[in-house]
Amino acid sequence: MSILDEYKNDFLLFVEAGFIAINQTDEGSTIKLFDAAKVLDKNNPLIKIGFGYLALHKLELKKAITIFEEVLRKDPKNDMAKAFLGIAISMTPKNMLKGEKLLEETLKSDDKEVKKLAGIALDFVDKFVKKEPSPVETKKKGK
Repeated sequence: MSILDEYKNDFLLFVEAGFIAINQTDEGSTIKLFDAAKVLDKNNPLIKIGFGYLALHKLELKKAITIFEEVLRKDPKNDMAKAFLGIAISMTPKNMLKGEKLLEETLKSDDKEVKKLAGIALDFVDKFVKKEPSPVETKKKGK
């Protein structure tokens, strides 16, 4: 038994801690935690999803989209990657409808947390991304 074998069961702890670090805006710890998880299971898609989630939090939308699309090329049924891809795409004005469509597809997921995420994201898009221009913005445009 190698030293790494002792930690194989801790893979999900490293990944979960990485997601928590993202939510606490601790990029350094996030990278270290996902890199540690990668040592234990380099092929697990959760690691790429984690790095995509980090990019999404930093509003590096192109990078996030690329990462989530890569995960989906390998596993087209990965609803978590699809939901995050939908969020990233819906925040790009030109492709907002495509993002909404992906989020609507993930509402049919078997994973209740992914469904919840998609529902919250769709509400956010409706309220803040697709919002009507404010009276000040309308006045500036001369309407």
